[in-house]
Amino acid sequence: MSSPTPETSSEALLGAADIRELAAVLGVRPTKQRGQNFVIDANTVRRIVRTAEVRPDDVVVEVGPGLGSLTLALLEVADRVTAVEIDDVLAAALPATIAARMPGRAERFALVNSDAMQVRELPGPPPTALVANLPYNVAVPVLLHMLDTFPTIERTLVMVQSEVADRLAAEPGSKVYGVPSVKANWYADVKRAGAIGRKVFWPAPNVDSGLVALVRRAEPVPTAAAKEDVFAVVDAAFAQRRKTLRAALAGWAGSAAAAETALVAAGVSPQARGEALTVEEFARIAEHRPADAPRNDLRGAHQRPAVRTAAEGERGQR
Repeated sequence: MSSPTPETSSEALLGAADIRELAAVLGVRPTKQRGQNFVIDANTVRRIVRTAEVRPDDVVVEVGPGLGSLTLALLEVADRVTAVEIDDVLAAALPATIAARMPGRAERFALVNSDAMQVRELPGPPPTALVANLPYNVAVPVLLHMLDTFPTIERTLVMVQSEVADRLAAEPGSKVYGVPSVKANWYADVKRAGAIGRKVFWPAPNVDSGLVALVRRAEPVPTAAAKEDVFAVVDAAFAQRRKTLRAALAGWAGSAAAAETALVAAGVSPQARGEALTVEEFARIAEHRPADAPRNDLRGAHQRPAVRTAAEGERGQR
């Protein structure tokens, strides 16, 4: 068995001392406001890559690479990696870090210095996988935006706040099943894929982290309704989740009576609540929206944070 080359050994990855040194050189002081909790453990980023099932032919897009901990681990395995980084200082430094630590893979790395929510295209071949440590308070909208914008993404693994991970992977009937659960399931089969301890970050966050794996649906949700119309039903149903769907969808349908008619036509009990419905059932309801219903409902809700938590101020981890 041959010895590992420097580019496929832990020497190429960033450890705690490397992260602190890079941060000092760049004048970066990790703060909650900037979402700068950097991964300092090589075993953790390799575990993320394994869990994501990254393959040698994958074109991976990474959101929020920070100082490059996960980026380097992805480059060890994937064919290409494109990183999307909003921070100008971090974005400017990342190519040099890649070139210094993995010179043989540097040409397979691309950088987009932008807000991920504004990204509509990426350089190079279409991405096949998304792997990211997402800022907590924008994790859901960023995830949904990327899945919607890049339909070639087949597999996704994201690290998010543990509570958000639970919500994304929740099934109908669960207490934490809600808007993120349904919208993520529109695109993919979703499951929890593990937990990440606090000590692998610098500085250590005040909340636990979780991994969520998403595999894009082989076939789209069978419906004649547009995604925006389905999401409008979801938003309305969970805006007043304690109410029955007859009441919660009254504004969406134009009246409670009109909502009941639409629900019955869709084969859904008017006395049910949103937390009991599958994405397919929400889609059926959308198909039966009254033609004269008001059209002032909220659209594009995936562009706003969809989860609020007690730890909302604890932003993402790099």
